[in-house]
Amino acid sequence: MSIHANELRPPKGATHNRKRLARGNSAGGGTYAGKGLKGQKSRSGSKIRLGFEGGQMPLIRRMSTLRGFNNKWRVAYQPVNTGALQERFEDGSEVTPESLRSAGLLRHLREPVKILARGELTRPLNVHAHRVSAAARARIEGAGGTVTLIEDAGNETAAEE
Repeated sequence: MSIHANELRPPKGATHNRKRLARGNSAGGGTYAGKGLKGQKSRSGSKIRLGFEGGQMPLIRRMSTLRGFNNKWRVAYQPVNTGALQERFEDGSEVTPESLRSAGLLRHLREPVKILARGELTRPLNVHAHRVSAAARARIEGAGGTVTLIEDAGNETAAEE
């Protein structure tokens, strides 16, 4: 005999009828109707939003100012792996941020590009990027390609390399 989801019932005694409050003291729910005495939560229409602490700065807002260090000068790079270059480009191709964008490897051209060394590379490619890891440079040059760093006007760190 199999049981189906529509035949499931809670065990006997597990569910109770809701207590009908404020129907007089003999019914057991009159006077304050289980709400205690005065205060915001005893009033009718009382709804306190989630996280409200009576006007005190809520925990969720206090914690956001305490969490870690946020470097406002950090430059976020879009990573591209050498294995992806192997799959998407032919021998001797020019790999630029624009060609990476058209190949579907970049979401946009607003952030600089960094080439990383995950994946094999056997094709000779001419790579133009803002940054290249040392291992990726070794793989590109080992395959017979060249690496050229792009000097970005708004990015002084790339020009230092």
